Amino acid sequence: MSHRFRQFDRDTLYLLPPSLNDWLPEGHLARFVVEVVEQLDLTSITAAYAGRGSKAHHPEMLLALLFYGYATGVFFSRKLERGTYDSVAFRYLAANDHSDHDTIATFRKWSAPRNLATCYVRFSST
Repeated sequence: MSHRFRQFDRDTLYLLPPSLNDWLPEGHLARFVVEVVEQLDLTSITAAYAGRGSKAHHPEMLLALLFYGYATGVFFSRKLERGTYDSVAFRYLAANDHSDHDTIATFRKWSAPRNLATCYVRFSST
């Protein structure tokens, strides 16, 4: 993983439950979103995206948040941010990290004219 991005690890062990993988049942939509996003070619996005200030959230994680939000009717960046605190599925997608709503909105705005539409078409066709 690049040094420009904050680390995220969905396999990090916690006290209760012991792992993020234990938080969601098999076959959950969030798991499907992660599988699909991991298969997308994100090289152009990761090469161009730098974020601002400290280490950026990885585009793979931000895309997973956006796609799961679209699939479940959560469109606003503030609600997506809140989901990383309140929702087990969003927490799983964000690897127990909490992206600021401004970061989510900026990423969506930045990536939309570039590759977000293409990625979403690939995502929705699987």
